[in-house]
Amino acid sequence: MIGVDGPAVVADDVSIEYRGTASHRPVRAVDGVSLTVRQGEILALLGQSGSGKSTFAAAVAAQLGSGQDGEASARRRIVGGELTVLGQGVRRLPVHSRRRTRLLGSIGYLSQDAADRLSPDLTVGEAIAEPIYARDRRFDRRAAGLMVARLVDAVHLPLGIMRAATWELSSGQRQRVALARSLVLEPRLLVADEPARGVDVLVRQSVLEALATLQRNRQFSAVVVSSEVREARALADRVAVMNEGRLVGLGTFDEVFDAPVDPYVKVLAATAARTTKRAAPTARRSSTPRAGATPTGGVQ
Repeated sequence: MIGVDGPAVVADDVSIEYRGTASHRPVRAVDGVSLTVRQGEILALLGQSGSGKSTFAAAVAAQLGSGQDGEASARRRIVGGELTVLGQGVRRLPVHSRRRTRLLGSIGYLSQDAADRLSPDLTVGEAIAEPIYARDRRFDRRAAGLMVARLVDAVHLPLGIMRAATWELSSGQRQRVALARSLVLEPRLLVADEPARGVDVLVRQSVLEALATLQRNRQFSAVVVSSEVREARALADRVAVMNEGRLVGLGTFDEVFDAPVDPYVKVLAATAARTTKRAAPTARRSSTPRAGATPTGGVQ
């Protein structure tokens, strides 16, 4: 049973390693991270390449050990602390268990290369709807089409694009299709790793605005990985800063960057733009039906 009360994510001294090989020792990617993501909150994970932020995000999305997030995910494992996601402990959760399957049904995951993984053999509509039929092959096609159409519109794409092949799209369009796909089951938690990665600067704002609007309308919780302070500030409620696998800053953007102590946070603070603030969330929820799911109650 996936709990609906309490925080969406609780990390208590979580450490993650890449398994070693015959010639290489294990590598500690995340070292003793503790944080909480509240219901209906967006938490931004900031850090440079190699900071451990993507590895931690993959753990929150219950991807470690599965191989579904690429070969690297099969080599990563939680080796210390406890990680609870939507009320379910994930450290010792078997990869092929029913409990993990149920948990994954409540999590939307947008990996860094999600746009590149879209099948070229599918139309946009088919690619977005694919998770629905993976869960329930007999799901009503009319209802699925309506859900997909609403998401296509929500990510600022024309409805006519649903009949186009995914390979025909620009990088910005593919990224928005991947975002829609990650949200088609109306997850209670979204984990998005660099949601505007590889998108032209003229389109990045549109992708981020679409994500922010969807979150306000549906009130899901989210963990968003970013390397841009300004983009994270415009999107998230709070920020967690990681450096060399450790958590070096946690709180609101003002709390973290107004009086930084850690040297890396000081560098970020010196370059952070403070003119862009995230719009206040609303309590409005979407009326879109959840595919193959029953109501789970409100969020706080």
